Amino acid sequence: MTATMVEQMVERRVGERVVRVVRDDITAMDVDAFVFDITEDLKLGAGHGSAIQQRGGVKIQEALDAAGGCPVGEAIITTGGLLQAKHIIHANGPKFCEPDEEGKLRRATEAALRLADENGLETLAFPPMGTGLYQVPVDLCARVMVDVVTSHLAGETSLKEVLFAIPDSRERGAFEARIQEGA
Repeated sequence: MTATMVEQMVERRVGERVVRVVRDDITAMDVDAFVFDITEDLKLGAGHGSAIQQRGGVKIQEALDAAGGCPVGEAIITTGGLLQAKHIIHANGPKFCEPDEEGKLRRATEAALRLADENGLETLAFPPMGTGLYQVPVDLCARVMVDVVTSHLAGETSLKEVLFAIPDSRERGAFEARIQEGA
C-alpha cells in the first residue's frame, strides 16, 4: 500500500485481530482471498467481474462453470488464478431491493467468512456487497457487514485481518463511521 492509503485507513481491533477500511482495488490486493458479489448463475459479468476475468485468467470462470450455481445467501470458493489473491470467495448477496435484504446480506457475509475459516485463510477483503448496481443502501450494507465481521472475529477463526476495500468515498465513509462506532 502507498503512504497515502495507510494514512486513510480506519480500523477496529477485535482482540488480536483487526477489521480495516482501505481505499484499494480489491482485484489487485495481496490477500489470501477477496470476496466478489456474484449472481446465482456464477457469471463474472462486467465491472470487477471483467477485471477478474482479464487479470485472473480463464481458470476462475472454468471453476465457476463447474460449480453450476450459488443460491442467494451462499458462497463458493475458487482459485484466484493469476491474481495476487490465492482465492476468490464468490458470495451471492441481495439484488435490487429484494425482500429480506438484510438477512440475505448477513447470510452471504457469514458464508464468505465460513469459507475463509474452512480454508485456513488469514487475510480476507470484502467489497461493499450490492451497493452499486444492486442498490443495497450503503448504510444498511455497512451496518450489517461490519457487525457480522466484527462478531466473527471475536470468535474462533483463522482470520487475522479483514479488509473492506472501498475506493468510493461515499461508501467508504459509511463503513468508516460504522467501524469507529464500535472502536
